[in-house]
Amino acid sequence: MAGEPTTAVQINHRRLPDFLQSVNLKHVKLGYHYLISHLLTLCLIPIMIIILIEASQTNPNDLRQLWIHLQYNLVSVIICSTVLVFGSTVYIMTRPKPVYLIDYACYRPPDHLKAPYERFMKHSRLTGDFDESSLEFQRKILERSGLGEETYVPEAMHSIPPRPSMAAAREEAEQVMFGALNNLFAVTGVKPKDIGILVVNCSLFNPTPSLSSMIVNKYKLRGNVKSFNLGGMGCSAGVIAVDLAKDMLQVHRNTYAVVVSTENITQNWYFGNKKSMLIPNCLFRVGGSAVLLSNKSRDRSRAKYQLVHVVRTHRGSDEKAFRCVYQEQDDNGKTGVSLSKDLMAIAGGALKTNITTLGPLVLPISEQLLFFCTLIAKKFFKNDIKPYIPDFKLAFDHFCIHAGGRAVIDELEKNLQLSPVHVEASRMTLHRFGNTSSSSIWYELGYIEGKGRVRKGHRVWQIAFGSGFKCNSAVWKALRNVKPSDHSPWADCIDKYPVELVM
Repeated sequence: MAGEPTTAVQINHRRLPDFLQSVNLKHVKLGYHYLISHLLTLCLIPIMIIILIEASQTNPNDLRQLWIHLQYNLVSVIICSTVLVFGSTVYIMTRPKPVYLIDYACYRPPDHLKAPYERFMKHSRLTGDFDESSLEFQRKILERSGLGEETYVPEAMHSIPPRPSMAAAREEAEQVMFGALNNLFAVTGVKPKDIGILVVNCSLFNPTPSLSSMIVNKYKLRGNVKSFNLGGMGCSAGVIAVDLAKDMLQVHRNTYAVVVSTENITQNWYFGNKKSMLIPNCLFRVGGSAVLLSNKSRDRSRAKYQLVHVVRTHRGSDEKAFRCVYQEQDDNGKTGVSLSKDLMAIAGGALKTNITTLGPLVLPISEQLLFFCTLIAKKFFKNDIKPYIPDFKLAFDHFCIHAGGRAVIDELEKNLQLSPVHVEASRMTLHRFGNTSSSSIWYELGYIEGKGRVRKGHRVWQIAFGSGFKCNSAVWKALRNVKPSDHSPWADCIDKYPVELVM
């Protein structure tokens, strides 16, 4: 056991690799394969526009002459009609339906659930489960974490002794999910009965009946609602849930989809002394979000954003990646989530794959040409030429990097060559609300909106990491200037931020 403190320190100080200095060509091909797969649709659009323009410029005499000509040329009529019908059918069948984000809501816990450092450490000591070494370790993690004094822990953890029961876990889930959904329905005016698709993701708490069933029961959703409950998928499951909802909206016309993203802490607090399993106690806090999506064309006028791309990367085939975030029992039978010392390096590898695939979809042509040319040159001249590092700031106006911890945000800022303003939302979300798992990217977007920074046409990049190991990205385009919302969890405190953080 003497070696554990060293392992824990490595977890917090090991850096992401310079993932942009080495690029795997096959990941670039994935992005271009996605692009080429939509080439037919892209080609058909200008052809149909040209036909419509020509038709609008045709006078009645031309149409009469064409009709006389076609009467004596049946073969041409059949061929033209076949091509027109076939082209229209292919276009309609392959054209993806737009997915609009009407609005979203993030849960704001009540003030009595706040857990400032002093109270956190006092309660940890009073439980009697942690030795002096573990208490000192938790104190150091809190000081370096980037969390502020106003984050929240569930009701059960405020009790002495804590009461992590199934009933308390259900109570936390209900407060978070129903709180976010009540806010969402109030803001959008959509009735629960109008919801056709429901996707809920929560990694560590999966009761029976499911969390999605709890929502169906609470709001009396209709009997034919398509409900899904995603478990064990980590902090990047919010993007996965959006991707699933998007796919369902391609199949089911004229409907709404609700995505609820949360994590449950009550039954997943670790009461042992293994250092690598104590870190989640110090970082994870209460939070959740509810997002309303639509494929109805009439909703475009009131929607905030349109979903542009979702790119998912899964490194689960690699054993180290699979086990780097792992729920298990320690030697004393205490259950918790263990973080591997290789976590940062594995996250860097997953991120490199993800952004290399995403690049061809979002980067300007000039950046793609420079990037592609240097890759080809490197192929022939080996290591004599360094790959060109694309400027993702030209592709995105706002960055919502999962607030998993200060070290991850620091390294993404460095490796993606971002400015402090680009990572401000992530740092401030971590400071104000802590790591709220899959919902953190929505608190970050709420911060950016609260600052009045989102304008029509702006692109937002949400990127998150999760166990398995996964790295997932979602790209949104703003359909209008987005004003600060009174329903935002930042509404009463946005003017206090950004705050200066102690490094």
